[in-house]
Order: sequence, then C-alpha cells, then structure tokens
Amino acid sequence: VRRMLNRSLLCDANVFCFLAQNVPNSDWEKKVTEYFKEKLKENNATNWVPSLNDVPVHYLKPNSLVKFRCMVQDMFDPEFYMGVYETVDANTNARVLHFGKYRDVAECGPQQEIDLNSSQTVTSERQTFYCVPVPGESAWVKEISFLTELVLFYAYISASQARVSPSTSYTPSRHKRSYEEDEDMDLHPSKQKEQHMGNCSGGDIHGCVEPKRLETEASAGHHLISPNCSPPLDLNFPLPGEKGPACLVKVYESWDSFKVNDVLEVYGILSVDPVLSIVNEERDSAALDPMECMDTAEEQRVHSPPASLVPRIHVILAQKLQHINPLLPACLNEEESKTFVSNFMSELSPVRAELLGFLTHALLGDSLAAEYLILHLISTVYARRDVLPLGKFTVNLSGCPRNSIFTEHIYRIIQQLVPASYRLQMTIENMNHSRFIPHKDYAANRLVSGVLQLASNTSLVVDETQLEQGQLDTTGVHNVTALGNLITWQKVDYDFNYHQMEFPCNINVLITSEGRSLLPSDCQVHLQPQIIPPNMEEYMNSLLTAVLPSVLNKFRIYLSLLRLLDYSISDEVTKAVEEDFVEMRKNDPESITADDLHRTLLVARFLSLSAGQTTLSRERWLRAKQLEALRKARFQQQKCVNGNEL
Repeated sequence: VRRMLNRSLLCDANVFCFLAQNVPNSDWEKKVTEYFKEKLKENNATNWVPSLNDVPVHYLKPNSLVKFRCMVQDMFDPEFYMGVYETVDANTNARVLHFGKYRDVAECGPQQEIDLNSSQTVTSERQTFYCVPVPGESAWVKEISFLTELVLFYAYISASQARVSPSTSYTPSRHKRSYEEDEDMDLHPSKQKEQHMGNCSGGDIHGCVEPKRLETEASAGHHLISPNCSPPLDLNFPLPGEKGPACLVKVYESWDSFKVNDVLEVYGILSVDPVLSIVNEERDSAALDPMECMDTAEEQRVHSPPASLVPRIHVILAQKLQHINPLLPACLNEEESKTFVSNFMSELSPVRAELLGFLTHALLGDSLAAEYLILHLISTVYARRDVLPLGKFTVNLSGCPRNSIFTEHIYRIIQQLVPASYRLQMTIENMNHSRFIPHKDYAANRLVSGVLQLASNTSLVVDETQLEQGQLDTTGVHNVTALGNLITWQKVDYDFNYHQMEFPCNINVLITSEGRSLLPSDCQVHLQPQIIPPNMEEYMNSLLTAVLPSVLNKFRIYLSLLRLLDYSISDEVTKAVEEDFVEMRKNDPESITADDLHRTLLVARFLSLSAGQTTLSRERWLRAKQLEALRKARFQQQKCVNGNEL
C-alpha cells in the first residue's frame, strides 16, 4: 500500500515549474490553485491524496501533494521569502529566473549563485501556522478515514489499470527493483540502507542524504530527540500521550480567515528538505550575533525544527472543517450531501431508539439519565449573546460509584461515539501539576499548549469521583477556576504574562461525580441504577462487543449530524411557551425561576433535534417539562449526606 501511494501522487514540484514557465507571471499562481481545485473534485481525489494523519512522513515522496487534518495550535510571525529570484552562472554569466513559492530552499545549481541585487527579485510574504493532529481524536475516526481512502484508492487504481493499453515502446535498460524487492525493502529497512550506502560510495555526499531521511520517523509522544540537539524537541501537543506528526503549515493567501484552534484540512506540497536540518545544526553550533539576528537560540530551535521531525506543508488549498466525522460528508450544503442527510433522517427514529437503549444499559438501566446524555451529546454553542454562550448544556451525572471503573467505562463508550474526546481525572495531583491554560513563552516566541486548548465540539469528561481530600496549591486553584470559566462562559483565558486573552470555545463538558459537583453545570442528573452487575468490567465490555459496527456507525452519524442542524421556534409556539411559563409561576412561584425556563427551553431544543425536528412543537415542549419534572423529583427523594446534596 505504501509503495502504491508513493507511485500515485498527484503532483510534483515540476508541475509548478511548468506552470511558472508557461503562464504569464501575473496569472501562474492563480492557475496553480485553480488547477488543483478542479483536480481534487475529480474521482473522489481528495480521498486518495496521501494523508500525514495516516502515512508516516518517510514513506511519502518529497515535493508531492499531501493533505493533513489538523488543529492550528499556534501562529508564528509572518515570514518573507524570495517569490522570484535570479541566479547567475559563475562560468557563463547566464541568468535564470526562478520562482520561490511552495519552497523552503532556493533552487540553485552547482555553478550558480543567487543575485541578491537583481532588479528581478520579488520579496513575498507568507504566514506560518504550527499545526497538530486534532487533540483527542478518536481511534475510530483515524481507522475509518484511512480505510475509506484505501478503498477509493484501490478503486481508482483498478479503473486506471483497466483503461491502460499495452505499451509498444521499448523498455529502458536502467535497473529497477521488482515489486518483491520493494516489499522486501519495506520489511527490512537495513537492506535499503545498505543499498543506498553502496550507491554513495563513490564520494557523492549528496546521495547519502536520502537514506538519512528515510530512516527518520517522528515517533509518538510529546518529546523527540533531534540530531545534535541536547534538549528534547517538544511537539507542544495539548493533551498528554498524543500521537502523530506536528507540521509547519505555510499559507500564502487568506490567512486572516484562520485563527488559533481552528480545525483545518490542508492540501499542499510536502517539504522535508534535509538542507533545513543542516542549516538548523549550523545555527545551533554557531554563536549568534545580536547585530545579525534578533531571534534567540530557543526561538530558532522552536520555529525551525528538523524537517524530518516536523515537516513543512506549503498550502495550495485549505478549508475549515465543520466536523471531523469521516462517516459524514465534509460539507452538508452540497446537493449530494443533502441527499445523504435526507436518507438518514428518514430512518432517524429507530436509530434514536437503539441509541437510547444502548446508553440505558451503559448507565445501569437508568433511561432518564440516558435521555439527558443524548441531549448533552448533541448540544452545541449555536450563538453568543454578549458574553453568554447559547446552546451549551453541561451535565453533572451525580450518584456515580466512588473509585469505581464505572466512570472509566462510561468514557470509553462516549469515546466510541464522538469524534474527539478527553477524560480529565480530577485528582489533587492533576489539579496541582497539570498545565490547563496555554501560556505565551516569550523566550521561544510561541504559545505553549495546555489541556484546555481543544478543538470545537470536543467532549470533555471530568471525572470528579477521583477527587480526594487534599490541598490545592496556586496552580490547582487556577486550573479549577479555568474549568469553571470554560463550563460557564465557554471560554479559556490564555496567559500572556502581562495580560490575559479570551479564546472562545465550544466544548461539551460531562461531569461524573458521587455527590453534587464542585464545578458549575447546566443540569444535574442523579443516577438511579436499576442493574447492579456482579462484574462491572465484564458487563461494560460486553456492551461494546455486542453492538454491531454498522449500528455503531449509525450512532456516530446521528450524534454528529444533529449538532449541525438549524433550529427555530415559531412565533405561535413562543407565545404558547410564555403563557405556559406564566401559569407555572402562578402555581409554584417559589421554585420556578428564569433559569428553569432557560433550561427547559434547552431540553426542548435538543429533544426536538434528537427526533429530527428543526422546530419546536407543543408535544416536544410538554415532553421537555415532563423530563424536567422527573429529574427534579429525584432530588426530592434524596437526603443530604455530609452536607452535600446527592
């Protein structure tokens, strides 16, 4: 598969050279973008462009077209590059014009020198984003994305081979490895190394660069050891234990339309030029002259890491993603997508019933808690009124067994349903020692990530059952405050040392706790188990193994799709709701508040959407009131334990 991917790449840097030489100067850059926009629309081409999310860097051809699904973790300062430059041959004085776009290193022959004083030189500007894989991306998203691309790729290859006629041209005499040898090289990289070393024994040092690149792979984790660099390279992933490549994404146009924490899919030219690593090593080993360079050594190390560990992508096309669920069309506004949505909505009712049954079993037979969990999972911030985020629905699931594997398995089930999630164990140690809030490192001129730097629509499960008695230090207090602000205002205040900067977010927070949570919530649901399994782990594992993959995929589509639907309330229903609320206040003025109205409207909204209805009906409003009455009745049945209401 890796070999076939390498042989089926859409383009090479030669394409750009051809366009640059054959299209008038003012139009060639626009022609490049238009060319690839059209090509990517053909034959599901976007699905078989090699992805850095699925294929290790050293299996991809340099200067080829790749894609990357990522989150913008940081934005570096704009950089200047030579968009057009001229070289002079030292022997013949012949001048050649070159284009520097989509390149990291200027192209220059052995006898050529760049004429920095040429009148033809054009200095251009580009923006560099530091991008990481989507934090907390579920394993099923990666697997389905890769399998989808693989199936379409094989279909394309089969169709291509069917159209190819036998060639009548002669076979070149130069030696090529057979497929068997190629496979053997994949399985035994040492043979590949020996072959390359044999090829460069004649003294051509340039031939020895390639095997070094092939052997270098970015291993999983936060820190990587780069060659000739004593401190480890921090890939700055927001969540601990994350895997995948980080990339420097270089954007040439419309970069103002992107911001930190946006989730993008970028298509561009892969740059892993070994010269970049050599330049960095020379910078590290040389003493920096303050008169020549304003950047600190730490800033240079962070902003120019070895390309083998942090590859560069020169963007041709970039688009914000509405979602990262590979089972859904990327854009729901297109005609084909509307057909998909219409077909799925026609079978929504049985999918909801099956999901409710599945979650009821997961919550030990509690169907009311399962109803509220569905509403929570499809909730999203749909608007902001002043500072108030509308649509957030943080649920506190209280009554969970303390120090039990129950909450861990609830998270595992949620992880199988949503595209991105993270379980935050709220222990004293985690509160005091974890880095929740991203902060600015001025020495390295970068934004150091934190646990709360998450992409929109990430499910954050806060496990408060892990909390024990202890003392929170200053860091712990700041972390708890940040969690509270995230829940209440859907924002995180990033620390820029001398000031704080608000970054709005859209994170679904579910809090599992024994009693009422210490953190704020929009809705508390007390768990009432109807089943007490003798072996909790065996019971929970059997739930996931019993559900069919096709049914699980329907659950995933259901939860992702409903979050993207529009919703409205007619004037007639609005008036009826207002009258109903006035009547409720008359009957029970002490306990019915404006907060109750707001919460019931939220429940009614998500109940309607969960049934595939994009407007509120009288029936759904009455059902929302019924659910709220059942939820509140549970607290009246509970007694206070140690001053903490269950």
